Amino acid sequence: MELRQLQYALQIAIEKNFSRAAEKLHIAQPSLSQQLSKLEKEIGVLLFQRTTNSVEVTHAGALFVEKAQNILDMVEQLKIEMDDISQMRKGKLVVGSLPITGAHVLPRVLPVFQERYPEIEIVLVEDTSANLENLTASGGADISLLSLPLSDEALDFEAVIEEEIVLAVPPNHGLARAEAPADLRLLKDEPFIALKKGQGFRQITLQLCSKAGFTPRIVFESSNIETVQSLVAAGMGIAFVPHMVSRGRWSEIAPAYLPLSNRPTRTLVVAYRKGRYLSKAVAAFMDTFREVMKP
Repeated sequence: MELRQLQYALQIAIEKNFSRAAEKLHIAQPSLSQQLSKLEKEIGVLLFQRTTNSVEVTHAGALFVEKAQNILDMVEQLKIEMDDISQMRKGKLVVGSLPITGAHVLPRVLPVFQERYPEIEIVLVEDTSANLENLTASGGADISLLSLPLSDEALDFEAVIEEEIVLAVPPNHGLARAEAPADLRLLKDEPFIALKKGQGFRQITLQLCSKAGFTPRIVFESSNIETVQSLVAAGMGIAFVPHMVSRGRWSEIAPAYLPLSNRPTRTLVVAYRKGRYLSKAVAAFMDTFREVMKP
């Protein structure tokens, strides 16, 4: 059994088509079929059920593909470790980030990191929480800056920032003139503006309202926290926002921001796949992050 045969079986399972699999693997289809037949003969089981129109994974094939993926992941991790030893501080680092926090946190961390490690290439990926979790769990990103809770059990994390959540209200709202922190229970009849599904902070909004005993009436949704704040400023509703992204006085149109009575917070974490080898570049990035962002 050869590593390339594991790769062939895995690609066939993904494509469910010999022609497409052969094209992705950059080999001729007859060669792919020959190698698969050779592999099946060696292990004594049928991995794929072929028909004129499709290729289906057998029960044995599903188990084989799962184990093959684990083996190939281990081989790739071994290559990374060996390359890390030989290259020292050279390398590539793929960092995932939520758009909400990336624009406010990374500009503080990345310049320091690049000054210290100029030979490490950094690739930034901004996406929703759900997509970043999938990307990190599959190895597509080395680490991702996310907020708790995480839904993917394949991920481990290190908490890096504890940040207060504040309430944004229109400037002419009655609460804007209040001197005391806002009581969450009194917000049940208010129209809410929230981030779209898939954004981690949306879940925080739902959880805060649930703990206060109500489901928020969401009247507008956006994928951009700046749009959320603009809609609040225009009087379309209220919203919870992380303290770090609340607008300052320099904004032409800005909501009023109030603390909440229970002082809720969100926890930002650096997430990575469980059991994944953390390269020296990842370790250096996390050290830099802790140093720059420490209270």
